[in-house]
Amino acid sequence: MLVKRLVSSFVSSSGFSSSAGPRILKTGEILRLTRTFSELDVLEYAKVSHDSNPLHFDSKCAQNAGFEAQLVHGMLVAALFPRIISSHFPGAIYVSQSLNFKLPVYIGDEIVGEVQATNIKANKERYVAKFATKCFKNGGVLAIDGEATAVLPTLAVEEGSM
Repeated sequence: MLVKRLVSSFVSSSGFSSSAGPRILKTGEILRLTRTFSELDVLEYAKVSHDSNPLHFDSKCAQNAGFEAQLVHGMLVAALFPRIISSHFPGAIYVSQSLNFKLPVYIGDEIVGEVQATNIKANKERYVAKFATKCFKNGGVLAIDGEATAVLPTLAVEEGSM
């Protein structure tokens, strides 16, 4: 299963004090997840999505189209964003996502997905949070960027749920 192959890390861009209380999401904070996609991941995603484009399975077809090798589905890579948010904020409602695919992601590329809180507003007993979303491949090259909005039940950041 995809979740079993996740390697995760939490990195904050802002310094938190060592107080005993829960960590609270603040504007500017970054949450990250590192993942390497395999051929099996691509096959499983294709089965569920019914996206059988040969660019994902046939190296020659991908090379003829100008790519180095078989591609990982862009939406599979972008699925890192809701995973990051929901793992730190169980019960979050993912409201919207815009995506810009900058570079292809190939099987075996190490991908770092990150969401950075850019705006947080209280709305009744919940919070509407906007996030800048980015995926970097192989050491920092931008592959995907965009923006997401989620309704969070709390601003307390849960650790260790990935």
